[in-house]
Amino acid sequence: MSRVTLKFVSISLRTATFADVPQIEALIARSARALSTDAYRPSQVEGALRGAFGVDTQLLTDKTYFIAEEQGPIVGCGGWSFRSTLFGGDARAGRDSSTLDPRTQAAKIRAFFVDPSNARRGIGSLLLDRCETEARIRGFARVELMATLPGVKLYAARGYLKSAMVRFDVGLGETIEFIPMSKELVAP
Repeated sequence: MSRVTLKFVSISLRTATFADVPQIEALIARSARALSTDAYRPSQVEGALRGAFGVDTQLLTDKTYFIAEEQGPIVGCGGWSFRSTLFGGDARAGRDSSTLDPRTQAAKIRAFFVDPSNARRGIGSLLLDRCETEARIRGFARVELMATLPGVKLYAARGYLKSAMVRFDVGLGETIEFIPMSKELVAP
């Protein structure tokens, strides 16, 4: 378990478990609804919560999903993957659990969400550091992700480069915009 002090508050990271899923799902919904209001319409967020946003239990099985806690309560979550699926929870169709080749493919940074009352305190960066470190240890030289519009600023500040915006169908005639981003990992 890693422990750091962020803005004078102690945050601890641990590997997420299946017992955490209800709390993680609630955090994802709170985060998406509160922190996306400047970037997405409510109908886009609600559509995304039906599949594009959500818990991917493959990450829990692989032990590559983490939660940030502040003296108990979960204040953030995020992970990485050595599998092909780039984004989306268990409800998203078209998932691919095939294993990536770290010599030729990028690890995936996945499902980062922070509790709205704890936004902009460094929790996302703490989680991202953990994920990048683990991907590097696993042999990956590059990582990629599908950023929400509100998340682009964090990832850009951490050295991720943007690609062209994409639209993802969230059902009921609604789409949501994402920005694919990637980064070369350098040795620590």
